[in-house]
Amino acid sequence: MLVGTVKEIKTHEYRVGLTPESVHELVVHGHRVLVETGAGLGIGATDEDYRKAGGEIVDRAAEVFERADMVVKVKEPQPVERAMLRRDQILYTYLHLAPDPEQTADLVKSGVTAIAYETVTDAHGGLPLLKPMSQVAGRMSIQAGATALEKAHGGRGVLLGGVPGVLPAKVTVIGGGVVGFNAAQMAAGLGADVTILDRNPEVLEKLGTYFEARAKTRFSNKANLADCVAQADLVIGAVLIPGAAAPKLVSREMLRTMKPGAVLVDVAIDQGGCFETSHPTTHAEPTYVVDGIVHYCVANMPGAVARTSTYALNNVTLPHALKIADLGWKEAMKRDPHLLDGLNIWNGMVTCSPVARQHGYEVVPTDIALRD
Repeated sequence: MLVGTVKEIKTHEYRVGLTPESVHELVVHGHRVLVETGAGLGIGATDEDYRKAGGEIVDRAAEVFERADMVVKVKEPQPVERAMLRRDQILYTYLHLAPDPEQTADLVKSGVTAIAYETVTDAHGGLPLLKPMSQVAGRMSIQAGATALEKAHGGRGVLLGGVPGVLPAKVTVIGGGVVGFNAAQMAAGLGADVTILDRNPEVLEKLGTYFEARAKTRFSNKANLADCVAQADLVIGAVLIPGAAAPKLVSREMLRTMKPGAVLVDVAIDQGGCFETSHPTTHAEPTYVVDGIVHYCVANMPGAVARTSTYALNNVTLPHALKIADLGWKEAMKRDPHLLDGLNIWNGMVTCSPVARQHGYEVVPTDIALRD
């Protein structure tokens, strides 16, 4: 198979779909790999590194889209990239279609076979291709929140861990999944006063056992959520419904109960965000203020630590890329139902139920796509 990867063009996105090591693995398996020039510079990988790995360097992204049987990316294709997709092509990347009707419509129109990292599952019901970026984003959310809390950045002027004789900042983490756990771990490690909210009693029990006295847990209902948000200096939105838009849990009315200069970090923003007042931002202008509350809503947070993120991502995406390249996407999905869960768009139709419901498409069962 002819596989290709391109330089990401989303604002301040420095990750790349394939590392030189991943290119080498594909070449060893007998495949050819096209790499747009400069694609890996954000992680310190030069064109020569890719050549040594067996990749073929091309001058333009358009050549990759024109020639490749499968395009491997990191972020969702931007409008100019979507215009180059075609019906007999595989797109393998993060898509986050639920909050993005324009992208969904363009992918449907293109006829491309679109496989989303974020909906591929595992035998335990987890999301293994999303997990490493959730770990990165969870940890980064505390770094970003701590910076936004500084007075020079519009915050309350509060140090997360406090100092002897001065209370630490109160951090509320909404959601006890991978993002929430990693955020709480970082915040507790810095000495903050951490509270984690979740609706799953088993999750709360596991968190309580792990953190013991270093973090508190509360069941997530409207009253408890409102109480925690009102007290918080920093709120981390870490809610995920696989494939679907995030629920709006923190209303604008709740912002009026918060301390002026408090900070909201919406890690769910790539699925539409879990704060009513959220809208996507970039690393160029990461924050804005609503009713005196600082909002950090960068939709590609892990892109700021591109080298760590890219290698963590390739560790989990490459095995599936090799299956697809070796067997073809249909055979690979017939053998692996968890990879089949990643199929979102096929032949001008939507195969992911939450996306279809969100945008008013008729959902097409994935088994139809696998018919010969």
